Amino acid sequence: MPWNYGDLLEAVSNTVSPDAPAFAHGAKVVRWGEARPRMNNLARALVSRGATPRDKVAFYLRNGTEYTESLGACFLGRLTHVNVNYRYTPDEVRYILDNSDTQTLIYAREFRDAVAQIHNQLPKVKTFVEVGSSETTPFAQSYEKLARTGDGSALGIARSPEDELFIYTGGTTGMPKGVIYQHGDLMQLWLNRVERLTGYMPPSIEAFCALIKMAPVSPRVLPACPQMHGTGLMGTLTCFLAGGCTVTVEGHAFDPREVWEAVARHRVTSISVVGDPFAKPLLRALDEEPGRHDLSSLTGMTSSGAMFTEEVKDGLIRHIPALVITDSFASTEAMGMGVSTASKDGHAKTADFQLTEYAIVIDENDQPVAPGSSGLVAFGGPQPLGYYKDEAKTAKTFRVIDGKRYAVPGDFARVEHDGTVTLLGRGSNCINTAGEKVFPEEVEEALKTHPSVEDALVLGVPDEKWGQAVTGVVVMSPGASFDESDLRTHVRTQLAGYKTPKRILVAGINLRAPNGKADYKSVGEFARKELGLI
Repeated sequence: MPWNYGDLLEAVSNTVSPDAPAFAHGAKVVRWGEARPRMNNLARALVSRGATPRDKVAFYLRNGTEYTESLGACFLGRLTHVNVNYRYTPDEVRYILDNSDTQTLIYAREFRDAVAQIHNQLPKVKTFVEVGSSETTPFAQSYEKLARTGDGSALGIARSPEDELFIYTGGTTGMPKGVIYQHGDLMQLWLNRVERLTGYMPPSIEAFCALIKMAPVSPRVLPACPQMHGTGLMGTLTCFLAGGCTVTVEGHAFDPREVWEAVARHRVTSISVVGDPFAKPLLRALDEEPGRHDLSSLTGMTSSGAMFTEEVKDGLIRHIPALVITDSFASTEAMGMGVSTASKDGHAKTADFQLTEYAIVIDENDQPVAPGSSGLVAFGGPQPLGYYKDEAKTAKTFRVIDGKRYAVPGDFARVEHDGTVTLLGRGSNCINTAGEKVFPEEVEEALKTHPSVEDALVLGVPDEKWGQAVTGVVVMSPGASFDESDLRTHVRTQLAGYKTPKRILVAGINLRAPNGKADYKSVGEFARKELGLI
């Protein structure tokens, strides 16, 4: 029963009212009656310029209506989305475009200078499309002109569930890798979630559209994190392909007050975040000005990609009693390993998840571990084909266990006696101190329970005595003073002595990328410099 995103989008766009909002960005609203022909025009324009089925289209964009609209055009034209991190240097952008074999680049006007530096080094890129300017450079086409030119009619082409979508994901080491998903597998993941929530699996696109017609409220989702990040992208897709409205904010830096204002203005029903890095500032804004915004439309918040602590969840629910928070244990390579749900009727402990029916925890011999033991989480549900042009890494991450293919991205968890699992962290970040294993996430959460700490990362630095010394880097809460000894004592009251940081530093750089993910590489360099190790 696998479906193609383009086929689904065509059917959904013909189901919803043409007056219903499809995209909103600040005060700008694009309605479905306008969005449908614009997406068809853009798809046809890219195809007429040489793009063929499964050619790669790179998105060098911040959040906005054009990101979602271009996604739709790619689905309709059988083209493959490639995300580009807009924080990258021109040379890093060039690497992504070259590695992905990008045929078309859609980029924002603000990145024109970066593209101009590298466009002559990109022989595979045949079409450059610039967003946000009527006057483009000689090598680029105007996005708005392409979207407006044409009769807006459907392309009338046959599509396949094997059409692809790429998500480039960075790691703690090495260059980013392109994870290859087929539409059919992503759709199955989504429909599995629909069945878990509703008890009903739509058997066809027609049945899915019938559900849309019956829904009392159309979804309006605000990805607070970047759409070029997996969490923001998936939040966008589940709303967009259900005929809802994708809401984005205008600011380039994350501003929680701007998010709450957008929720109130556009009657947002759900927000996508990446754990505490987004949720904590959102909660602080509510604490500072309770009742300022009408948040009565908001019933959902989804998160993945970073730890989401129980205190922050409880605080958000205290302000918004109808809120249901769904915290997903997932990675780009394994979406849907586990889930944790919090509401006014149900508390959720930090890092505790219920595994989905597709996930198991295995030992070093690929055998399931017993309750009370730890191991690697393996996901046997719908999964990627692998990494683009990297057979070695694909073979390492995706492997066959007892005759079944599993994705094993490297996440360690402990199986509890009640059947839940406690996420310990990514094995690649594990610290070996005097022979003891320390998972950074566990120490980070202990640090963040101190009232003076806003955020924290923990890593190992070279040490003659310990091999690696556990080291913390913290961001202090507004107005708080730094007391290293007090923070170390606080951690020691919660964790074993060997897990207590030998040193704690105040961050002199950002701990996280704009998508909320920990930047262990840069923070590690900062810590080693501060400690005189490099």
